[in-house]
Amino acid sequence: MTSALPKTSSILASLGQAAFIWDIATDAITWTEHAGAVFSDIPPGLLATGAQFSKLIEPTRTIRSEALASSPPAQSGKAAPYRIEYGVRTSTSEPLLWIEETGCWFAGPNGRPARAQGIVRVNNERHAREEQLLKLSRHDPLTGELNRTYLVASLAEAIEEAARFRTSCAFMLIGIDHLARINDAFGFDVADAVISEIGKRIRTRLRGGDILGRFSGNKFGLILKNCSVDDMHVAAERFLTGIRHEVVPTESGPVSVTASIGAITVPRHARNIGEAINRAHETLDLAKRRRSGSFAVWRPNIERDAQRRVNIRVTDEIVTALNERRIAMAFEPVVEANSRKLAFHECLIRMEQDDGQILLAPDIVPVAERLGLIRLVDHRVLELVVEQLAASPNVQLSLNISPETTMDPEWWASIESLMRAHGGIAERLIIEITETIAIHDLDDLRRFVTRLKNFGSRIAIDDFGAGYTSFRNLRKLGVDIVKIDGAFVQNIARSADDRAFVQTLIDLARRLQIKTVAEWVQDEHAAIMLRDWGCDYIQGRLIGLASSKRQWDIAAEMALPAAS
Repeated sequence: MTSALPKTSSILASLGQAAFIWDIATDAITWTEHAGAVFSDIPPGLLATGAQFSKLIEPTRTIRSEALASSPPAQSGKAAPYRIEYGVRTSTSEPLLWIEETGCWFAGPNGRPARAQGIVRVNNERHAREEQLLKLSRHDPLTGELNRTYLVASLAEAIEEAARFRTSCAFMLIGIDHLARINDAFGFDVADAVISEIGKRIRTRLRGGDILGRFSGNKFGLILKNCSVDDMHVAAERFLTGIRHEVVPTESGPVSVTASIGAITVPRHARNIGEAINRAHETLDLAKRRRSGSFAVWRPNIERDAQRRVNIRVTDEIVTALNERRIAMAFEPVVEANSRKLAFHECLIRMEQDDGQILLAPDIVPVAERLGLIRLVDHRVLELVVEQLAASPNVQLSLNISPETTMDPEWWASIESLMRAHGGIAERLIIEITETIAIHDLDDLRRFVTRLKNFGSRIAIDDFGAGYTSFRNLRKLGVDIVKIDGAFVQNIARSADDRAFVQTLIDLARRLQIKTVAEWVQDEHAAIMLRDWGCDYIQGRLIGLASSKRQWDIAAEMALPAAS
């Protein structure tokens, strides 16, 4: 190898580069004299011709000649530039040397490349950075497994492949149980260590061709190709055993961990990635509800699918009814147990359908709560109740609100605005809160109750006895009324246990100066028993079922006759 430019050669060598001239017709390559410093441990004979040099190139040996052919044609007397990157390896035991080649070629009489010249340089560091960036773009930084984007893309490919070749594969979601507890007890760094270790345990139990990725914070997604239902059960048990068999060592000490798995067979039960992911999620939730550390497989369920169709229909009807102002109120009387005089009305939601049929609260509220529409419904109900109170100065109404509404700042803004716009209505409004709210959000509920009582409204706990709220908590909250769950009231004439329970509740409430309402009072005998025990108010079939009334009819309602 010789060079006509020794000074240029020295400069290139100091930069870790070498220049060449490639006579394509003879295939001879002439290098600057310091090329050996760039291609260390490569015999000069392997650099002498294009054919010999191509034997060292990976991954595509013909990359240099293809680059010349694919670059723009050279005009007469002008050079056509090109730039390529490739790896060079002298033996299987040596690491790959990444080379960046920048040059130009000149055409011969036939217009094809006749001569090329350029510069090569080692590019290992930049290539390593690009590889690292590519890896980070595809892999989860904590576990090193595929991130969600590439996992989902791999799932789409697996579903398409399985459908094309009429094979079966499985998609699993593996969720670490109670990771939030680990966060709270030990800190996020320990939780991260647990996630990383669980990923390793799953990885060591995969077959060749299986694909693992981190789906979300505490979930791994797993694609098992060529996997039957029986294979899926065996694999799931292998993963669950591997996770729970040994504690996870962390800097804060050993942590005992279990995981649950939800799985689905594709494409049999999921024709696309949306169905596969949603149904695997659904099945994982089912497994977790059953017990921690369990496995469930998605199966078609006619009743579930029918209920979902109903949910979709009712959701559409609720939104349409809200827009068309077809949400209305019915009013169920609550009377004094002694005199049977009207005390107040409980407001119950009603919705008129397009066909004129009326949907009751049990048909509307649960669906609205599940599908996130209850906030809109409660806003409309509040408007109707305030409108009724403003139009009927002698009426008192109670309004039952859902758990989400108690913490909704927009609901608070609405009620404060309405209270200020209609002076005096707050004192005639009773807000009913279900007992389950008092259990789970006692501190927040106390603030909620305080704000309402500052307006002058009263607070009632609805369905008391169905949950686990203590009278001690009710006293802390400053509750005015307790409504005894009707499931206990309706059978007091026949059940000694229910009689003892209801009588005890009434007695405790009286000692704490809390008024009581007995729901679902069915007959006169039960009403007299409740009166004699000291119950303040009763409501139910005996008193009268809820009915829709015009605003001016409510105030004129006559008091019901007292029992003889």
